[in-house]
Amino acid sequence: MTEKISTFQQALDVVEALKPEEQEILVDIVSRRLSQQRRSELITEVAQAKSDYEQGQIRRGSVADLMRELDE
Repeated sequence: MTEKISTFQQALDVVEALKPEEQEILVDIVSRRLSQQRRSELITEVAQAKSDYEQGQIRRGSVADLMRELDE
């Protein structure tokens, strides 16, 4: 864990050494990359859910049905 904190601190030190405008550009780039990563993960999850549905691995029911199944 200490090594990760050290690496993180090093990254912060590098960022702090940048000009404010460069820091803003970096924040924008990181934000966009995180958004793209989340989008990609969501696409994968949706594709998996669609596949599960097509294979009949999805069950429907009410909350009461779910609770009853959990109690079994």
